[in-house]
Amino acid sequence: MSSEFQHDTEAHRYTLKVDGKLVSAADYTVNGDRLSITHTFTDPMQRGHGYAGQVVSFAVDDIEKNSPELKIVPMCWYAAKWFDEHPEKSGLLAG
Repeated sequence: MSSEFQHDTEAHRYTLKVDGKLVSAADYTVNGDRLSITHTFTDPMQRGHGYAGQVVSFAVDDIEKNSPELKIVPMCWYAAKWFDEHPEKSGLLAG
């Protein structure tokens, strides 16, 4: 089983493909110095494997590394839950 993470800047989306099939995504918008994670999605047939958490982790790490000027606003419930479970990343959140 191969996993491939991708950041599609034109679509404002982070994705996770497993064996070439899209299994999870995190959509976002940028407004000034804030990046809002607006929606996370996992294919209903693929739920329960931790894919949403993996794609959000990838997105947060990418933002931290490549766009440190941006602060994150977790607008969807899943992204908010992810930040609750990862307090070590709270410094990336918008105040």
